[in-house]
Amino acid sequence: MTMTDRNRTTTDKTMTPDEVVARLRSGMTVGIGGWGSRRKPMALVRALLRSDVTDLTVVSYGGPDVGLLAAAGKIRKLVAAFVTLDSIPLEPNFRAARQQGTVEMEEVDEAMFMWGLHAAANRLPFLPVRAGIGSDVMRVNPRLRTVTSPYEDGETFVAMPALRLDAALVHVNRADRHGNGQYLGPDPYFDDLFCEAADAAYVSCERLVDGFGSDVVPQSLLIKRYAVTGVVETPNGAHFTSCVPDHDRDEAFQKLYATTPWPEFAARFLPPGGDEKQYQSAVQAWHEEQK
Repeated sequence: MTMTDRNRTTTDKTMTPDEVVARLRSGMTVGIGGWGSRRKPMALVRALLRSDVTDLTVVSYGGPDVGLLAAAGKIRKLVAAFVTLDSIPLEPNFRAARQQGTVEMEEVDEAMFMWGLHAAANRLPFLPVRAGIGSDVMRVNPRLRTVTSPYEDGETFVAMPALRLDAALVHVNRADRHGNGQYLGPDPYFDDLFCEAADAAYVSCERLVDGFGSDVVPQSLLIKRYAVTGVVETPNGAHFTSCVPDHDRDEAFQKLYATTPWPEFAARFLPPGGDEKQYQSAVQAWHEEQK
């Protein structure tokens, strides 16, 4: 995907999840927004699971997006500060992949990750940061280097490399057809930086709107259309992660995911030839069984 594609002049950028994934290629570096098990673009991740795209470098404040892709063998390398389900501290499929050595891991801390996105968004090769100095991240991540300030202070900083992305996938509460995205929850989760750090950014949303009125809080308009290639309306598309105030995390289903062997979970909820409608129906049927 080129910058020309990203900034194409069409005013209607609506797409389907499968159309988004059709633009992705094996070997790409893909950033996934959200945080842990909060506001993840899970409908887009599920579409990616159904594709033949593989050998990905995934950049994420990781949650079940990483776990699902790792379990399906889609990830070659992961760049992350953590991978968690929040209410379940360690993502089980990620843990299995690490223990089995099937995923290469590049660890950075949370602040370094943010500044790596900032560097990429500004098309800089790196940014000097204090985060990481004096910690073991310099030992466990041999790619990191330090730089010395050229000014009188002479201070040493970590040179956090830019986290350049071929594509970004994020999820918000509302979006319009032009690519403007609004979050209504408590935190932006750096989704705007993911979009700006990428050559192509795809935004899924709980609901597509015709526009944003004068009563909208400007700070909630997180994502700008100039940074967006495609928009996908996916009601409940963050499931089973939270997307407040539209819906909370589906804790019961998340527990099922965390305690069910991957082949069994995938066979019921993510079968070959399935789609997002099938997934949502299967989840609803499971909840009915629990009553």
